[in-house]
Amino acid sequence: MRPVWTTAVLRYSLELPPVSVRGIFRVPPRLVSKDMVMRLSARQPVSPNRGGSISAEPRINDRIRVPEVRLVGPSGEQVGIVPLAKALELAQEYDLDLVEVAANARPPVCKLMDYGKFKYESAMKAREARKNQAHTVIKEMKLRPKIDPHDYDTKKGHVVRFLKQGDKVKITIMFRGREQSRPELGFRLLQRLASDVEDLGFIESNPKQDGRNMIMVLGPHKKKTEAMAEAREAQAARKAERQGGGQLTAESDESVETTPESAEA
Repeated sequence: MRPVWTTAVLRYSLELPPVSVRGIFRVPPRLVSKDMVMRLSARQPVSPNRGGSISAEPRINDRIRVPEVRLVGPSGEQVGIVPLAKALELAQEYDLDLVEVAANARPPVCKLMDYGKFKYESAMKAREARKNQAHTVIKEMKLRPKIDPHDYDTKKGHVVRFLKQGDKVKITIMFRGREQSRPELGFRLLQRLASDVEDLGFIESNPKQDGRNMIMVLGPHKKKTEAMAEAREAQAARKAERQGGGQLTAESDESVETTPESAEA
């Protein structure tokens, strides 16, 4: 006996949440299965935009597709609205590129420039901007209420280094056992540390109890950008000093070599 074919929108609502299969299919009822519904519903619709991603770079030279442009000269002077053919002719005459700098303007604004040099300078500016970016970092230092003097000096040295770098420091006092009944020990230790580094930082967040811990935050007097600039200057000074020391060593070696000759003379 021939199977009865039907037109249906497939749904599966027992074991799975309701899933609608896009489109109308002619299938026999005995072929409708859970796996089929899951495979069909998992298909992704085809995007109408099959091309690649849109380039963010400006259009240059023959890629510009407008009848006329507002032209800017190599030195920034306003040439005015000229036909595209005339602008390309001027670009060839100056041995430069015609670059579209404002595509949304009417007509678009184009400038005569060396596009390769322009891209290089833009990349260098972006690199310098990233180098000078200051990211706020919170360092953490953990202490015990009954810390050894040597350990305290070591921890304080780390805090001093962090503050010199322009970073904030979170000081955590960890209490154990019966130490939790003596919170004044941790408070006095935090006050002592804050007074020891008061030339480099200040108390940004006063000591407060947080469960078994006591927390205080120190902020630097210097900004992160100032600390980075000073570090770069110190590095340049050390590099210059090493180069100067190398030259002095070379000169001393030459003088040692010439001394026997003068003695023989």
